[in-house]
This record gives sequence, structure tokens and C-alpha cells, in this order.
Amino acid sequence: MHNPGNATPDRFPAAERFAEGGQYIAGRLTRGTSGRTHAVVDPASGEEVLRYELAGTADVDRAVAAAREAFPGWAGATPGERSDALHRFAAVLADRAEDFARAESLQCGKPLKLSREFDVPGTIDNTAFFAGAARLLQGQSAGEYSGDHTSYIRREPIGVVGSIAPWNYPLQMAAWKVLPAIAAGNTIVLKPAELTPLTSLLFAQAATDAGIPDGVINIVTGTGREAGEHLVGHPDVGMTSFTGSTAVGKRVAEIATATVKRLHLELGGKAPFVVFDDADVEAAAHGAVAGALINTGQDCTAATRAYVQRPLYDAFVERTAALMETVRLGDPFAAGTDLGPLISHAQRDRVAGFVERARAYARVVTGGEAPEGELAKGAYYRPTLIAGAAQDSEVVQSEIFGPVLVVLPFDTDDEGIALANDTPYGLAASAWSRDVYRANRATREIKAGCVWVNDHIPIISEMPHGGYKSSGCGKDMSAYSFEEYTQIKHVMFDNTAVAAKDWHRTVFGDR
Repeated sequence: MHNPGNATPDRFPAAERFAEGGQYIAGRLTRGTSGRTHAVVDPASGEEVLRYELAGTADVDRAVAAAREAFPGWAGATPGERSDALHRFAAVLADRAEDFARAESLQCGKPLKLSREFDVPGTIDNTAFFAGAARLLQGQSAGEYSGDHTSYIRREPIGVVGSIAPWNYPLQMAAWKVLPAIAAGNTIVLKPAELTPLTSLLFAQAATDAGIPDGVINIVTGTGREAGEHLVGHPDVGMTSFTGSTAVGKRVAEIATATVKRLHLELGGKAPFVVFDDADVEAAAHGAVAGALINTGQDCTAATRAYVQRPLYDAFVERTAALMETVRLGDPFAAGTDLGPLISHAQRDRVAGFVERARAYARVVTGGEAPEGELAKGAYYRPTLIAGAAQDSEVVQSEIFGPVLVVLPFDTDDEGIALANDTPYGLAASAWSRDVYRANRATREIKAGCVWVNDHIPIISEMPHGGYKSSGCGKDMSAYSFEEYTQIKHVMFDNTAVAAKDWHRTVFGDR
């Protein structure tokens, strides 16, 4: 990697770690061989931070070969040995927490306090969780299920896993891909987004320093069209795990089908936020602002569609708009900043396009513009509340992926739940009510992989994350994620030494 001078030591003290390149293969940093470079840009200023050589297909081949070579030894380690390695990994991550927080905020533009208090601690906790969970990975004990035979179930790793992570939570998504895979005994090749490779590379380096063998974790940073598609289609990759948009997820599925790979997809979201008329409107308004603006709205579980029962609708709109107007945009490294920029100017312009088109059929209550002055250099966009849009409109149906919340009224509980389910997505949702029966009905009938009650956005390592419908298939985090990264083998023993002869006689007769 080349440092043009904008990666100042106070903002990015770990910059010198990347001197050898932007790929991590078989335990060391190396340069990509595609012949092209890519810049990591600070979205708060638009300035280039680092430039690195992109991975080409040859780099993917080398990474897959390294993972394949490391697989027998890692898969053959005992659960206790893998657990010990992951505990050491968690300790190294904790020691380097500030480096990770600063790198994440620099490449993503998210406030440093968010990286320090959410992204990095969550990653360390996830590592510690899988260190323990590695010891609980088990099949099923022997049983006499078929007369003179004994059966049992083995749970085995798949082999080399090829994973693709997005740019909105680069560190956490790397952890969600890598940890369950290697805890189960697989090895992995991870392709992070080319916009945000820094913390994935730091993550792999930390694993090596913790004693995880070379080749168990490999990072290739290239484009999706070249490195990503080659990784998904690689014949030596036994499983693909992808997090990103539903449109790209369909392309990943198409490529993976050619080699009949195991497939795990965590795709787009358009989370409904359903407020019933007995809810605490003040709590709901605060929850909506936090849920809609987390990570500048670049979160597939972010609250994007607030459905508010008509008696509370006006009060909710007024209070939510007032709270949004108090949110402070600013330098991600400044202590008083609540909201950073979007990932890029292109993403800001995409979000602005949704809002500008919505003005023709809805009301922009607050926001709806990029700030002026010093912040205009970055990819900033003001928190935006839209009211009066129709259910079938673009801002209600499409994933905007920015700091935009759309509010719609409803009359009956049936209508509120039906509207919540009326998009192609089903990743997350929330229901707000003081009535336990009403809330419980909403959790049953809203079609989403996670439904919060009187809250929106918290996640924990012990609980699964994954969607319904066009939001994908499979689970991240928790012990449920082992279902994605393992395969089941049935083993049956003949206990009599004559059962095979009896079976032969039944099928073919005496001969």
C-alpha cells in the first residue's frame, strides 16, 4: 500500500502495518497482481488515505490454495485447541481495540464513539463467544434406531469457505463470516469491499499473531466482478457466504449454483417500525431516530418505514422531526459528533436522488439536503423524515441505505401488520406497544428474522441474525450459525456381523 500523507498517526496509528500490501495470504501481507490500484478514501473529507494493489484471479487462486492446504490440520485440531486459539485471538483484538476503532472510523466515516462502543467491542465479544461455542460443536450420540444397528451423527466442517463482506460494517462483518467458519474447523478466504479493506486486514494479522495457523484466514481485496465472482465460482471452495444487496446476492447464487455450493446469504432490508396507539410515543420517537440513523442509515436492519397508528401519528411525526434536528453532523473523530458521512459521494448522491424524487408525491418534513460549509467536502447528508408517501412508492419499497425515515399512518392492528409485511424484504422489524398480547401478536405475524419489542437495533452474539424472503437465507452469529458452516454425516454400524448378509438375502434372495 502507498500512503499519500493523509493517514496521519493520530487518526490511523496502524497505517505502517500495511506497507507490504493489501492482500493477506498464508499468514502474510502481499501485493495484489491485477495490475490495478484502488484508493481507500476518507468519506468525511474526500481525501485519499491509502492506495493498494487490487487482487486478481491469480491472488484468489493462491488464497484458496493456502486455505485448502491449511484445512486438514485445522479441521483435525480438537475443539479445545480451536477454542484456545480463539480465546488468544480475542485477547489480541482487545489489546489493539483503539487501532481497530480508528481504522474503522477512518475508512467508513462513522463516529469514533460508535466504533469504540459498538463495532470493536461487539467484534471482541463475538470472538469470545465462538471461542466457547467451538467446544459445544457436536453431533448426536449413538442410538439403536434400526434393530441390530447403531447410528450416530457426525457434524463436520465443509472445507474452504469463500466469503464476501460489505462496506457498512467491515470489521463486524469480517468477524461474522470468519469466526463461525473457523470455529467449526473450516478455513476461509474473505473478500472485503474494496472501499473498506483496512480492518479486515488488521483482523487477519491479529489472528496470526494469536497463533492461528497460516492459511486458516486469508483476505483478498479486489473487485466483486473479478475477485468476488472468481471466489464464488472456484471449484475448491465448498461454501459461499455473502452479505450485500439482494440484486448482487442473486448474482452470487447464480454463480454458486454451477458448482452446487452451500450458500449463505444476508441481503437487503427495509425494516418496519410499527407503533400502536398505546405505545409510549416519546420512547418510540427516540427509538425511531436511533434506529433510522445508526451508521448514517447504512444498516440493513435500520428502521426505514415507521407505521404509526393514527391517534399517535401527528405527535410522532412532530417529535421525531424535532429530535432529528438536534443530531450533530461532524468530523467522525470529534467527541461531539453524532452522525458521520455516508460511505462515498456516490452513495450520498444516490440517497439524495430518492429524496428529490419523493418531493413529487410526499412531504419532506425535515432534512432532505447535504450540509453546506466545511462539511460539504465530505459525503454528508442531513437526517431526513418523509411523510405522506404511498405504500407502493419508491421510498417505501426500495432500500435507500441512508439517513432517511418514511412515516405512514394506519388505522387497525390488522392494517399495521399487513403494511409491515408489504415489501419483498424480511430482515428485521420492531413493534411498539404497552400491551403484551398486542406485541406478541406482532412478533408472530410480522415476517422478519428479528422482531424487537419497544426497541430497535440491538444485537448480541448469542442470538442469530438473518432474514426471511428477499433478505436472504441462513444465520450469522449464535450457535445457529454452525448450521451454515458444517455438514451432517450419518454413520451406521452393523452390531451383529450378519446384518449385511440378511440384507443381501432380502434384496437378492439366497445365492
